[in-house]
Amino acid sequence: MIGAKRVLEIGTLGGYSTTWLARALPADGTVITCEAVPHHADVARRNLADSGLADRVQVRVGPALDTLASLTEENLEPFDFVFIDADKVNNPHYFEAALKLTRAGSVIVCDNVVRGGRVIDGSSTDPDIIGTRTFLDVIGSDPRVDATAIQTVGFKGWDGFALALVN
Repeated sequence: MIGAKRVLEIGTLGGYSTTWLARALPADGTVITCEAVPHHADVARRNLADSGLADRVQVRVGPALDTLASLTEENLEPFDFVFIDADKVNNPHYFEAALKLTRAGSVIVCDNVVRGGRVIDGSSTDPDIIGTRTFLDVIGSDPRVDATAIQTVGFKGWDGFALALVN
């Protein structure tokens, strides 16, 4: 979509999305992925090695907000694409961190933002729903991005993702 060379992923789990992100990159592209659970990071590293992509991916282990703060302090080259798919309660914080690590023209995608329609239930006390709703409110009113949410339907039911273009 934008010819990304530098990708940041927040939430690795077993590395499935990481694999697809790495495969989409040119030969000199890189992915940095954040995973809180050491066991999940180990599984992802094995899967990436089995896919022949380990040389393009750096798995950073620890709470994502801490990792993102470290990345900001490292003053790295901006990321072209950010994929947010971790604990939903922190989506607004991940988005703010992503903005610090991107540039005009970068794309930020956040997965699982429809949550079977439960996001519109204003009486929900579920922290994941509240975090997702807050995230959607933030991107919808933030002048630093142009954003939309898109519903998807599949074998898991219906959900969706948000897509934001950094201005």
